[in-house]
Amino acid sequence: MAYQALYRVWRPQQFADVVGQEHVTKTLQHALLQQKTTHAYLFTGPRGTGKTSAAKILAKAVNCERAPVGEPCNECAACRGITDGTIPDVIEIDAASNTGVDDIRDIRDKVKYAPSAVKYKVYIIDEVHMLSIGAFNALLKTLEEPPKHVIFILATTEPHKIPLTIVSRCQRFDFKRITSRDIMKRLSYIAGQTGIAYDEQALNIIAHAAEGGMRDALSLLDQAVSFSEGKVSVKDALTVTGSISQNYFTELAWAIQKKDVAKALEVLGGLLQQGKDATRLIEDFILYYRDMLLYKTAPQIEEAIEKVFADEEMKEISSQISTDEIYQYIDILNRAQQDMRFSNLARIYLEVAFIKLCEVKTSARPQNDLVEKLSLKVEQLEEEIQSLKQNGLPRVEQAETKPQQAPKKIPRASKGFKVQVGRIHDILREATKQDLNLIKSRWNDMIETLNSRQMRSQSALLNEAEPVAASAHAFVIKFKYEIHCQMAMENQKFLHAITSILGELTGREYQAAGVPEGEWNTIREDYIHHHKEEDTDEEKVPEDPLISEAIKLVGSDLIEIKD
Repeated sequence: MAYQALYRVWRPQQFADVVGQEHVTKTLQHALLQQKTTHAYLFTGPRGTGKTSAAKILAKAVNCERAPVGEPCNECAACRGITDGTIPDVIEIDAASNTGVDDIRDIRDKVKYAPSAVKYKVYIIDEVHMLSIGAFNALLKTLEEPPKHVIFILATTEPHKIPLTIVSRCQRFDFKRITSRDIMKRLSYIAGQTGIAYDEQALNIIAHAAEGGMRDALSLLDQAVSFSEGKVSVKDALTVTGSISQNYFTELAWAIQKKDVAKALEVLGGLLQQGKDATRLIEDFILYYRDMLLYKTAPQIEEAIEKVFADEEMKEISSQISTDEIYQYIDILNRAQQDMRFSNLARIYLEVAFIKLCEVKTSARPQNDLVEKLSLKVEQLEEEIQSLKQNGLPRVEQAETKPQQAPKKIPRASKGFKVQVGRIHDILREATKQDLNLIKSRWNDMIETLNSRQMRSQSALLNEAEPVAASAHAFVIKFKYEIHCQMAMENQKFLHAITSILGELTGREYQAAGVPEGEWNTIREDYIHHHKEEDTDEEKVPEDPLISEAIKLVGSDLIEIKD
């Protein structure tokens, strides 16, 4: 008989052989023993995690002559026939090559016929997400209410592509990625059963390279066996998987720790010369530091460490690197990995990243030493204070030992904002409603321009401010709070910004004067009573008691006198 690949020879034949999916196998076994199997199942998960194998095992278990059983016996005629593919009632369909409506209609027409050799007719549809929308619609009604002798098992790696109407009619099981530890145990068992000689570290490398897929792991082992000369060594595993030996990573880590840029680039160049992929290299180095961080912070959870073997050399270098440094290393490598994805010059980004790693300042350890020294000093001082309290030294002696220092002068707070009353009176003397309305019409535009020019701090000072008087070349801003007025009028950048923007919007050159809201009414009333303009008779305030009272209440700006 022709040679068969390992993943075909060692395909699981019982639920116990399905590695790393106990949450699925136990549920199915309980349902089989209690005879509570449903009419439709949906198996989802990454490739090589046992979805199709579990479907065939379930098909054997429901049709086993010894049913109800939690495991198929693999000895009766039904189990052997399903394993060999000679039972016509267990139909395995590849949806990738049978995507049309006619293929599903053919299933729908044949579903009503009873099985000929076993108790249940089982349809296993692999990669079901490849079906067309029309095919899903044709399958929908049959999947919802199939005959009692029919079970549908749908398998997919992309469940998000399946219509929710299909998903809701199935009992869903999510297969997860298999851990490297579980894969290695299975590889060790298979290698022992088949007489394959191997190094334990070589199997560990293959298990990590499989990225959670048992089929990929067996394929890599098969390839490593063919490449090796009698025994699968670490070198064979590294060559087949394209991975990098931990010795290289340790050498790079020492070079980075010693700030030896030349050595780091030399090792890096050698790896690239061997044909190692730059993207894979930086990804593995990130995992290397990640595992080192886990080892330093939580050494008891060894199963979480994926890339690093906790040998003596790794333990020594991890003791020399602080966690803060590892954080910086991972951050630099991660940024370089992101840049490499969108560039054809991956090697340059990789070399720059390693130069940056060598330039990281090792300030964490001296800082920790300083903290320890300070803590020790504090403890000594506390002991001395306690000793002084117990000896009961008089306060006078303590006072004489150290001359009393003169109390420091506390700087007084700055005085409040001084309003330029004379300047405001000059503006009011020439102020007109037309000038004020012109500035008010452009006020919001001026604030938006400040925001667009990233001058938000200047704009914030105008949140509760407004122009209250304006002449042809100057205007008065009233602020709600005195502190805001002081901050604005003492900020030359603010004054230049608002006057220049208003000049651009109105075509005039302006000067600004600020006044707090509490002082504005007083200044305005004082001006009305003592500095009335006498340009024309129309602008004179009539000596009418009613009008005088109205001016006091709302101000002359809001009053228009008509004959």
